Amino acid sequence: MKRLAPLDGIRGLAAVIVVVYHLSLVAQPYLNTGTVGDAWWWINSTPLKLLSAGTECVLVFFVLSGLVVALPALRDGFSWKQFYGSRLVRLYIPVWGALVIGAALVILLPRDAGNAVSGSWLATTNAYSTNPALWFSQASLTRVSYNLDNPLWSLRWEVIFSVALPLFVLAAKLLQRLWIAAAITAAALSLSGRIIGSDALLYLPVFLLGTILAVNLPALQAWADRRSRPFWSIAIVASLGLLILSSFPRFIAQASWGTNVILWGCSGAGAAALVVCAIGSPQFGSLLSRRVPQFFGRISFSLYLVHVPILATVAFLLGDQYWWLVAIISLPLAIVMGWLFHLFVEEPSRRLAKRIGVAVASVGRKAPAAPEPVSRAPVSRPTSVAHHPEWSPELVSASYSARSRVW
Repeated sequence: MKRLAPLDGIRGLAAVIVVVYHLSLVAQPYLNTGTVGDAWWWINSTPLKLLSAGTECVLVFFVLSGLVVALPALRDGFSWKQFYGSRLVRLYIPVWGALVIGAALVILLPRDAGNAVSGSWLATTNAYSTNPALWFSQASLTRVSYNLDNPLWSLRWEVIFSVALPLFVLAAKLLQRLWIAAAITAAALSLSGRIIGSDALLYLPVFLLGTILAVNLPALQAWADRRSRPFWSIAIVASLGLLILSSFPRFIAQASWGTNVILWGCSGAGAAALVVCAIGSPQFGSLLSRRVPQFFGRISFSLYLVHVPILATVAFLLGDQYWWLVAIISLPLAIVMGWLFHLFVEEPSRRLAKRIGVAVASVGRKAPAAPEPVSRAPVSRPTSVAHHPEWSPELVSASYSARSRVW
């Protein structure tokens, strides 16, 4: 199947937005005065929220995982043993590498609690010290919170989804003929999870939305081909609006807690709709396929893993009152570090995961029996390559073409 390049682009943009979001949290104590019209209001209560919608963009990652992880499982000859052998290695080794970086920065560059405003994101969600027990606890990806590398909370859900992938694929296949209704139901389940405070009910249906898209991808692409350019323009705006819907009430006045909770619960549907737009809109897809989005798409996982330890370290060194300087230094530093981490940790781990998956899949598999030797009668006429039937130019050409199609 042809690679969907726009999905790499949207993943890259989402990763950059997550970085900007965490930078905004460093600055929040100095930008948020609690009044309408202050800097924090502009950042979080207007369409500018799209530039720092970090938590919402994690839902975009979940939809993408539900889509791209499920797609291979729908093909003939898919090996579940190979999948589990490679998928967990693919997730855990980069996570461990990021935790090594996080722990090393905490140890080598001690953090002064006086350089962070009490009660702020920087002060409450980032470690001041570490030890082997803490490191191994977070390396297991079984915790709810991770103070060595805050974004790892989402990797816990990636692992849960990966382990339960057969159930997601089965559910999506059983509901294939009712896939639109199933997608609406999954979005409603995510909303209910937000309302009742259940993380599992909030996040796992978002993965299911991606899996539903994977199972129905050919039909979705055929439907998208029949849509007009004005349709996609409206759909993109609507998807982005749904993604940050919870910020709109604050544009007028401070919304109630319940209103914010309910409207934020719609973000999963917005994330899925945005992925549909990336797949279906030629203009949006072309934008996402350009060089810069594709670059960030390639390093998105690495950038996501390493950026918080870097920006937290810089913020503790300088003091969060210099949040603007923290942003100037840590943003390019995180991008460079993400690129290096991609080259020297993520890519080698991907290749290792592939080899391990193949090895696991081959366990218990019987080797093919050696063919019996076949005796041939002697040929009574000259056997030049030009005239022997097995080496005729037509047969050689046909054989090469067949091999080319296979590989």
